[in-house]
Amino acid sequence: MIKVFALAFVAVFISGCNSEYTFKQRGYYKIDFPEKSYQTFNEPGFPYSFEYPVYGRIVKDTSFFEDAPENPYWINIDFPQFEGRIYLSYKEIGKNNFEKLVNDAFTMSYKQHTYKASSIEPTNIQTPYNIPGVYFTLTGNTATANQFFLSDSTRHFLRGALYFDAAPNADSLSIVNNYLKADMQHLINTLQWK
Repeated sequence: MIKVFALAFVAVFISGCNSEYTFKQRGYYKIDFPEKSYQTFNEPGFPYSFEYPVYGRIVKDTSFFEDAPENPYWINIDFPQFEGRIYLSYKEIGKNNFEKLVNDAFTMSYKQHTYKASSIEPTNIQTPYNIPGVYFTLTGNTATANQFFLSDSTRHFLRGALYFDAAPNADSLSIVNNYLKADMQHLINTLQWK
């Protein structure tokens, strides 16, 4: 009886080995990036203007953690083909304390991402239009790898963060993250207050 089961097992095993093996390479999908080209966001009534990519779409922000945004100047730049979004939140310093806004920007960069980030590097920046700010570079599997704020410290404060609608995976997102990071830096360098 044992010999019959062993012979049946060998026959099934040998017949199962007749299919061809297809090798699957490890890697990520090829992404075709559009050519870099920019357009100007300069809507009447908005306290700022900047350039953003032609493959991005400006969308008015309608919710802030399920509440209405503080003011009508909060917008997003959507990148549907990359499932990414730059969130831009604007605040008037006259209605808010400048130090509190700066502390909030640091808190949002550190507190929200410390447990996932390998490192968080704040870098002081100065735009070609002499607008100072801080650019945060986060490494590791964080929800965002790029954040910034810009301010004239008396009237205007703008905070931005790039997020993806995907599970945080630094390896798979890095090429798209770097591509959109260049667009975020272009936005920063072309920002002007009105």
